[in-house]
Amino acid sequence: MSADLPEAGVRIRTADAADLDAIMVLERASFGPSAWEAETMRAEIASEWGRYLAAVDAEGRLVGYAGLRAVGVEGDVQTIAVAADARGRGIGRALLAELLAEAERRGVQELFLEVRADNPVARGLYESVGFREIGVRPRYYQPEDVDAVVMKREAR
Repeated sequence: MSADLPEAGVRIRTADAADLDAIMVLERASFGPSAWEAETMRAEIASEWGRYLAAVDAEGRLVGYAGLRAVGVEGDVQTIAVAADARGRGIGRALLAELLAEAERRGVQELFLEVRADNPVARGLYESVGFREIGVRPRYYQPEDVDAVVMKREAR
């Protein structure tokens, strides 16, 4: 699968192990102390239960990535990140749209995610596609002591 975003000059494709180093650079830049370890990300990218996407610009630079984990009728949006200099161009929304389509293809009926309570832009994006807040996980993001807002979207 590969989708183009002509307005953004970005192509979205399935991520693979060759993308790990670039993903980890963006992971650390986006999430700082809360960033996943490389081995965790490697296992997620390779998992039969998931699908990871890479957003690549015209120069071949990874400008975003996203991941889904789906087991049976439940799924989780594991992560979405867009490079700071590429935000506001619809890349995050396009990545999320492809994750939602993948969840539907896999028969997911309930899709969950956690988002930082201090990230109103991401929360707004998720709400705009039908996610609703169902709870809070206090101090979930460590070591920053930031709460996670738990959100859920049901199949349409």
